[in-house]
Amino acid sequence: MTGFADDLRHALDPVAWCKERLGLELDQWQADAVRSTAPGLLFCCSRQAGKSTTGAVLVSHMATFAPESLSLLLSPALRQSGEGLRNVAGLLARAGVEVSESSKTSLVLSNGSRVLSLPANEGTIRGYSSVNLIVEDEAARVPDDTNRSTRPMLAVSGGRHVLMSTPNGKRGHIWDARNGETAWERMKVTAQQCPRIPAAFLAQERRALGPRWFAQEYECSFEEGDAQLFNFDVVMRALANDVPVLFGPAGCPLPASSPLRAV
Repeated sequence: MTGFADDLRHALDPVAWCKERLGLELDQWQADAVRSTAPGLLFCCSRQAGKSTTGAVLVSHMATFAPESLSLLLSPALRQSGEGLRNVAGLLARAGVEVSESSKTSLVLSNGSRVLSLPANEGTIRGYSSVNLIVEDEAARVPDDTNRSTRPMLAVSGGRHVLMSTPNGKRGHIWDARNGETAWERMKVTAQQCPRIPAAFLAQERRALGPRWFAQEYECSFEEGDAQLFNFDVVMRALANDVPVLFGPAGCPLPASSPLRAV
């Protein structure tokens, strides 16, 4: 049993909640992530750094301390979304939080909060509104159209959007969030920063995988794809904004008098 003071402290500090109610010691980067109040949070992580656990903590804490809240946990595939929901359910059980309803894709808590863990299919996730938290697990492999369709779900609620992933090339919405929108709080966690991954294992992986694949999987590097003919920097240098427009709709040539032909 806990008193009101402990509940308030745990609501304000998810790290204390993890340690005292879950018996879970977070790495420093995980503590920084779950304490962040940024509306957009991007963390690029090495494989096995603990990003799925961090996402489950964020969702579990929201559901526990924000009654009637709605959290969406999105994963690239059905198998991964099922694993994500099991992670959340396990944390709630350790904390002694009562779950009144459960299914393969959802949990309903006794305080009215809902957690939905779904595969990232743009055609089937529409329809949810006033979402308080969206967590994309392995966001680099979540389709961009799914990301675009979920963003409006936060418009009314003022909810949070969390992207967590190992990189997967210089493309997609996670690449854009890393390099474009300034509203995102960004974190980078390499394998060398994870105390649970032995240095000897990493040395073996570097030899087995080669430098490019190792850099992507363990050092959070956005690498070029194997099938790319030209690398990203070459393509970017080939772009220009001062090329005159010579053709209109349907490829019809513009008349010589058109102002659009002017540079």
